[in-house]
Amino acid sequence: MSTQRRRIDTYLEQLLDEDRFAFYRAVADFGDSEIAPHLLGWEREHRLVPDDAIAKMGEMGLFGLPIESEYGGQGGSQLDLVLMGLALGYHSHSVAITPGAATSLGSKPLQLFGTEAQKRAHLPDLAAGRRMFVFGLSEPGRGSDAANPEVKAVRNGNGWVITGEKCWSTNARWASHVVVHALTEPSGRKGHRSTCFLVPMNARGVTYGEMGGKMVWRQSSTGSISFDRVEVGDDAILGALNGGFKVMAETLNGGRLFVASLAVASTAFALDKVATYVQERIQFDGKAIGRFQRVQDVVFELDLAVEQGLTWLTHLLGLYAKGTLTREQAAKVKIACSRRASELLLEAMEICGGVACLDEFGLIRHHDDLFVTRVGEGSNRALMSQIARPLLPDIVKDLQ
Repeated sequence: MSTQRRRIDTYLEQLLDEDRFAFYRAVADFGDSEIAPHLLGWEREHRLVPDDAIAKMGEMGLFGLPIESEYGGQGGSQLDLVLMGLALGYHSHSVAITPGAATSLGSKPLQLFGTEAQKRAHLPDLAAGRRMFVFGLSEPGRGSDAANPEVKAVRNGNGWVITGEKCWSTNARWASHVVVHALTEPSGRKGHRSTCFLVPMNARGVTYGEMGGKMVWRQSSTGSISFDRVEVGDDAILGALNGGFKVMAETLNGGRLFVASLAVASTAFALDKVATYVQERIQFDGKAIGRFQRVQDVVFELDLAVEQGLTWLTHLLGLYAKGTLTREQAAKVKIACSRRASELLLEAMEICGGVACLDEFGLIRHHDDLFVTRVGEGSNRALMSQIARPLLPDIVKDLQ
């Protein structure tokens, strides 16, 4: 597949300027040469993304894409981050999410809400890929209700004591710090009860363990992080005291666009794989199965989903750059792209038959990984409820 032009490239070339398209192609070429040949081996050996692959992505500047040049980054935009997601996610969500989460969930909250001292202390190393931050948001007892964390930070003299556990934390294995979203004002009004703290992973009382048994994003690190009376000072606060919800919400807004790009990347992979296969698979009177209308329908639906997803994402990225993207818009594109991709991957696998179940064919990897795009960065079901409420004002009034 790497020898033929990807269908997604045809649409991106029309949507992007020459420099942006060249950047996308450079990352895609990197994925073809440095990731695709090794991916199956990593999977069968049950390995996380190897350190040397992470180092190569760091050398390419992928961890510093949206970080300002004054802090050692590339000075790019969320569009660049999404293009990276499309390029690397074509082969592997696990690989794409490693620099993706490191930037959209790790360095982004620091960029948006960090003090100058915090930025200068951390962003240069984050931009170079020498270190990563992990966002501690989900908890064993809190998933969709992330605005009301069970992890608590209690004032103790001139500092704070943090207690509790975070889970489903992407990149935990490689993280130097965790951004902890903790309850600090239990009686505060909605959206003003929590605070984010920058906590070193090697601080006393912090323990990390890789979450076992995960059958999706298998090369991505997903950790559980516990806090046993971890002490931090006021200088660890990221953003405003009791302003943790704002940090969380603005961080996730851009992250949902990245997750949508992974779903589109999977659809693009399936389109190329199926289009090639159905022209080569000979059945019934010595002819290719691509001649059947029902087979052609699936190829068409895959193509339509790729073009629609890219066009929608490009529009929303323009709004993000202007600072006018709403939470509802980011959630909608994440929901729509992830659901459509999941549906179409099943159709694609049915067209290809039993071979689609083989790991070396690639479709089963995308089929499994797409589940994360439906529950990550906010469960689709919970997000749909949030989006629907403003459309039903009488319901919203009853819920208040």
